[in-house]
Amino acid sequence: MQPLPEDWQRALVVAAHPDDIEYGIAAAVARWTDQGKDVRYVLATSGEAGIAGLPPAESGPLREEEERASAAVVGVREVEFLGHPDGRLVEGLDLRRDLAAAIRRHRPELVVTGFFGDSWAPGMLNSADHRALGRSLLDAVADADNEWIHPELAHLERWQSRWVAVGAPSGHTHAVDVTDQVDRAVASLATHRRYLEILDPATPVEEQARQVIEWTTPALDGFAADRAVGFELYTFGG
Repeated sequence: MQPLPEDWQRALVVAAHPDDIEYGIAAAVARWTDQGKDVRYVLATSGEAGIAGLPPAESGPLREEEERASAAVVGVREVEFLGHPDGRLVEGLDLRRDLAAAIRRHRPELVVTGFFGDSWAPGMLNSADHRALGRSLLDAVADADNEWIHPELAHLERWQSRWVAVGAPSGHTHAVDVTDQVDRAVASLATHRRYLEILDPATPVEEQARQVIEWTTPALDGFAADRAVGFELYTFGG
């Protein structure tokens, strides 16, 4: 297994909901910002439908605030929300257009996103929003360098990213050594306090976060690191 390329300066991490990035990928983000790289976040939704018993009008602003605080823990200062409805992301041209616009605005060499396959494991379906976001994003990376697909984006200069890295539970082609970033990744996830308290009220938030990060940053076969985040890497632009 190869190390994920790090000969770049700007990355854009794209996710469907607040907290998606913190389930492992934020550990890699912490490594990259430690190297002085410019990493930015784009969230398709505000996660407003994600907290049982809390109406979307209250949940959305809360989850945006938690995400900005969580990003700051790993050195990310720019977080953008696209305003698509949580739980109702639709794979297609509208989402592709908004993601392509974000790519043109931020101009990343590397685009990063989470797993968007149909299931995490046998009997464990992935979120409909994750599936729609990931599939639309791969198309949007190509769209961002095409002047004809979204003519309404003509005011934004075309941009070709070099790679897309997709976090994956298995089938990794590349990995990032995050041995030194585990504690910051735990702190970043723990910032989603209200969400985690409702998700598992019996377990302290910091303990939940530690368990999750230890699960999502294991040692990987064929990669020399005590803790790692695995990715499937796609190359664009020749």
